[in-house]
Amino acid sequence: MTYAINAKSFANKDASITIKETSIQFGTTPQSNDTLASPADLFLSAFAACILKNVQRFSVLMKFEYAYADITVNAIRLEKPPRMDHIDYQLTVYTNDQNLNSALLKKNIEKFGTIYNTVKLSCTINGTVTTKA
Repeated sequence: MTYAINAKSFANKDASITIKETSIQFGTTPQSNDTLASPADLFLSAFAACILKNVQRFSVLMKFEYAYADITVNAIRLEKPPRMDHIDYQLTVYTNDQNLNSALLKKNIEKFGTIYNTVKLSCTINGTVTTKA
């Protein structure tokens, strides 16, 4: 499987990424620090998207139903060299389904997530998976 995106940046302006039919603006200038996503924000967003995609995927394989899932991701960035050092996530799956085994869902997310597995090679990841009705 292969992937392709296109990104553009113009001098003294912000940038955008085109992915299939989606366009995402992101900040590259000091003026947009507080208003647009940074590359680090996009990185963490891809991590979160990977986990949420796998909730959907495993809801079919594990045969559970859910209304929605919510994830919060926090990260610690080191300065020298600049990189993400630690990622912490809290995933909540909103369901009334008693068939959901949260521990197994977490194990599957961590074993089969493409972005998750790529990221865990370079930094530590801790996470929790909980359910709420």
